[in-house]
Amino acid sequence: MAETSTKPYMIRALHEWCTDNGYTPQIVVRVDQNTMVPPAHIRDGQITLNIGMMATKGLVLGNDSIEFQARFNGVTENLYIPVGAVTALYARETGAGMGFEVEQPSTDNTPATNSSTAGFAGGAQAQSPETGSPSTAPSSTATDPKRPTLTIVK
Repeated sequence: MAETSTKPYMIRALHEWCTDNGYTPQIVVRVDQNTMVPPAHIRDGQITLNIGMMATKGLVLGNDSIEFQARFNGVTENLYIPVGAVTALYARETGAGMGFEVEQPSTDNTPATNSSTAGFAGGAQAQSPETGSPSTAPSSTATDPKRPTLTIVK
């Protein structure tokens, strides 16, 4: 029998540690075709999300995915993040946390059911928050998965 990944357990432990110490837990997520997040908030193929209890509703930190509802500009969004897409979890106030290896997206063809993000990785048009004009969203192949994207600050 194959050994399970320690990553979801570390995510849950760091989330609990942040909460117990009064910090705001935040995750950095690499966006791919299996990730359902609001496209307007994605920068350089990544998004940073507050996963604190006050910022989320129905937060489930599972072994395969992280699911919750959050409000973005007053609009409630359903978010789905495969655990493999999480590249870091840290406390916003101190920066203490942990970076994780970037895992390749699985080929389980998880359906994108959130209409605001369906087709995002395929180059769907998203509104640029600065100009309000359409901008082409980067595809998951636009970033080099071997290049580190997170700087650990001590």
